[in-house]
Amino acid sequence: MDFKSKIREVKDWPKEGVNFKDITTLLQDGDAFREVVDAMAEFFKDKKIDKVAGIDARGFLAAAPVAYKLGKGLSILRKAGKLPFDAIKREYALEYASNTLEMHKDTVQPGENVLLIDDLIATGGSAMAACDLIEELGGNIAGIGFIINLPFLGGEDKLKKRGYEIKSLVTYESE
Repeated sequence: MDFKSKIREVKDWPKEGVNFKDITTLLQDGDAFREVVDAMAEFFKDKKIDKVAGIDARGFLAAAPVAYKLGKGLSILRKAGKLPFDAIKREYALEYASNTLEMHKDTVQPGENVLLIDDLIATGGSAMAACDLIEELGGNIAGIGFIINLPFLGGEDKLKKRGYEIKSLVTYESE
C-alpha cells in the first residue's frame, strides 16, 4: 500500500516553516491502519522482544496494536506530569520546541528487550530520550520502528550511530 498517499501534510503547523505530517488521515482508513500495524510487526517478528514501548501521544496509536499483534506488554513514555507513579524523566529538543518524557520506574525490568515505536523520526530528540530512559531502567533496545522518517533532519543518523536498528514505512527525502 502507498502509505504516503494516506498522510496529510499541513504547511506551517505548528509554526511557520514546519510541514507537519498528519497521520490521522492514515489511521482513519481501516485497511491502511491494519497494514501499518501488520508491517511494523513484520519488521520485528524475528527479534527477541519482551515489551513494546510507545511515545506520547501518536506513538501510542501504533505501539499498542503492534504490542497486541506480537503478544507483548506495552510500556508508555508520557510527557511530563502525566504519570501517576514514580517516574524517571529526560528532557529533549524537537525541531521546533523542547519537551520532557517520563516513564514509570517499574515499566521495564533489567535485561528486557524493548521495541520502541513512534509515529515519526525527525531530529531524533524524543526517540533518543526514550532510548535513554529504557536503558536507564536496564532495558535493551531491540529495534525502533517509525511510520514516517524525515532523514534530512538527522534523527535516523543519530540513532544509527548509537547502534540501533531503525525501520520505517514512509520516507520523505526533503521538506
